[in-house]
This record gives sequence, structure tokens and C-alpha cells, in this order.
Amino acid sequence: MKASGGHVLIIEDEPVIALELEALLSDMGFDTFDIADSPEDALACAKATRPDLITADYRITGGTGVAAVEMIAAAVGEQRVIYVTGNAGQFDPGDHAVVDKPILPGALARACERAFREAGAAPPSG
Repeated sequence: MKASGGHVLIIEDEPVIALELEALLSDMGFDTFDIADSPEDALACAKATRPDLITADYRITGGTGVAAVEMIAAAVGEQRVIYVTGNAGQFDPGDHAVVDKPILPGALARACERAFREAGAAPPSG
């Protein structure tokens, strides 16, 4: 998948992993990013700039990525979500894709394709 533009909210409390996700998603064509490390920060970011895609770790500072996604959905509507986690067996991702850590670029690309396909939309274009 090669996006042309688009904003991503990365919900991750490990800075190195957040930067890795930003780099991989930038290589896929996304061009703006917010990084949040807690559910409250994630909600504030989503309210400020509605994301085209959210990546969320399961365990984050002060809660879970699942709780952050639920808060965002309640405030700004349903979003395309990919959970990027080392805890895939510990929660139900619902209809959302899951990418295991360590992150493989091909797995992330396939998850992005799935997120946009299931939303019935093409990736964002600048």
C-alpha cells in the first residue's frame, strides 16, 4: 500500500517504537503524525486533528490503547485502527488488524491495506 498523504495518530509509550512506526508509515506515504503515550493524550490529539489511521499499543501509560480507541470513537467517531503490540493474545481487537512486535514492515503494510479496505475507502491522498 502506498498512501499519498494522510494523518496518523500513533498511540505508543515507547519512544523508539513510536519513531519506528512513524518512519515505516512515512515510507508508505503518510505525511503527518501525532504521537500520544496515554489515553488522554490520544484523545486530545484526535480532537485537534482527526486521524486517517490510528496505531495503538495495548499497554500504554495510564491505561490501554483499547481504552484510548474507545474514547476517541465516542468523541470523534469510529476510526481505522491497527493494534501494534506484543500482547496480542491478551485482548480482543474486534474487527481491527493486529501487528505483532517486533514490527515487520510487510505485516504493517498488509494491516494498513486491510484497515482501508474494510472501511470501504482508499488510502488518503494529499
